[in-house]
Order: sequence, then C-alpha cells, then structure tokens
Amino acid sequence: MESELFRKVYQIIMDLYRKTKLKRAKFTDADIVKVYLWAVLHDRPTCWACKKKNWPVYHRRQNLPDASTMSRRLRTVGVQKLLRNIEEKLKDTNQRNICRWIDAKGLLISNSSGDKQAGYGYAGGGMGKGYKLYAIADSRQGFVNWKIRPMNFSESKVARELVNEIEPQGYLIGDSAYDKNALYDLAGSKSIRLIARRYCRKARGIGHRKHSPYRLDMLKRLDSKFVDGLIRSRVGIEHMFGHLCNLSFGLKPLPSWVCGLFRVENWVRSKLIFYAIWKRDYAQKDF
Repeated sequence: MESELFRKVYQIIMDLYRKTKLKRAKFTDADIVKVYLWAVLHDRPTCWACKKKNWPVYHRRQNLPDASTMSRRLRTVGVQKLLRNIEEKLKDTNQRNICRWIDAKGLLISNSSGDKQAGYGYAGGGMGKGYKLYAIADSRQGFVNWKIRPMNFSESKVARELVNEIEPQGYLIGDSAYDKNALYDLAGSKSIRLIARRYCRKARGIGHRKHSPYRLDMLKRLDSKFVDGLIRSRVGIEHMFGHLCNLSFGLKPLPSWVCGLFRVENWVRSKLIFYAIWKRDYAQKDF
C-alpha cells in the first residue's frame, strides 16, 4: 500500500512542479517534498529518508539532500506552496457536498515534553498536552479546510477562521461547542446555514440577551426531521477522523521529533495528502 501511495503522490508532484533553476541549489523543491513525504509515509524522522539504504533499490541512484538541507528548505516559500498545491489538487478531484461538518481532534504529546508552543487543554474526554486539528470536512472532498493550534484554543474561535476561508452557501453541521451567536452571524453572512445542538440542552429558555437571527431561526427548526437528520450526519467527520488515525500510514500520536507548530502543520498536511489519495482510490474498494 505504501509504495502505491508514494507512486501516486510522486506523479502528482511531477504534474504540479514547474521546473525552474534555483541559484546555487542542488535540489529542486520537488526533490525536497519527495524526500519529506517518504519519511512521513513511514512515520520516520526526515534524516531517515536522507539515507539511500532506506529507499527501494530503484530509487537509490538519485542523490539525496542531507538533514540540514531538508530542515532549511522545508521552510522556504516554494516547498510550502508545492505541498499546499498537492493538497488542493486532491481536494478538487470531486465536487463539494452541500452539507459539511466541523469538529476538532486532539493531537496529544507527552506531558513531560519541552515543546513550548504546545498547549494544555480538553481533548477526548479528559485533559492533555499538545495540539488540536480543527477541521471542516466534506464526505466527497475530505478535509477541505483545517488549522493546527495549541490544545487550549477555543473550538468556536478557530471555527471563525475556518468559516472565513471556505466557499459560501450550504450547510455546516457542528456539535454544541459551535452554538455561538458570533459564529452564526459569520456563517450567515456567507449564506452558510450553521446547525448545532444547543450548548445547554436543559435550559428552559434562551435568556434575555440579544441573539443572532440565524441562531433563533435554527432553534425553531431544531426539532424537525430534516435538521435532526443533518445533525445525525455529523458522525461522518468522526468516521473520517477514525479512518485517518487507524490506517497504517495515518495520523498516529505525534512522534517525539514532531514538535513546534511548524513541524506539526507539515506532518499533518502530509498525512492528509496520503489520506486523500487513499480515500480517492482505495476507500470505495475496501469499505
């Protein structure tokens, strides 16, 4: 499976990359991305992929960058742009669904880790240290927009960044953490109908403060079969998180060498690229 995934992502890299001569650069942006994705695919540090013995025989003729070159070049604009373009190309393979889901998943690290950018907050029924993957997902296009933030960031606040960047119109389904007036107003301004369970289900009323008209309209329709069906469909993003984290090449707990926001974002983006290829080419066959 891993060799097939790499062959497919290598073809995408070659299709997207525009060959340009870099001054005093021995390796192209495509070379750097290829080596990094090979390391991430096998859950190994970048320096592991810089050794020819860790590549298949038919790849060993190529020259490989050393670890310091990889560390420096991964932060360049060209390499980051190429990684994003790969992700966008895979997302645009299918048309969007009118209904999308929003949720977050914790990425835990050891409590004794010295990562200064990690946060301590709520994750999966308890408290933990690390980061969170905040995402909007589509049953057809996969994870269409996402952010990595420290664990202590509020889901509803990061959701505003996500909603700002997605296409207008459609339905956006979330749990009670997204039942916020400001988020309803933002989504409504983009013709997106946000639907979420009430933050406090036992409350008899909604209080006397001013509420978003979009939230009030949603509360009136909350008991309808249509809205209830949409809310129940939100389990789809949980299934996607489950697949992402349980595949052999998927997003497992963050390894010790993936520390700092920049490294975590690169690691997660690469895992999402392989997940998108799997979803496109293999998911229908396996499930």
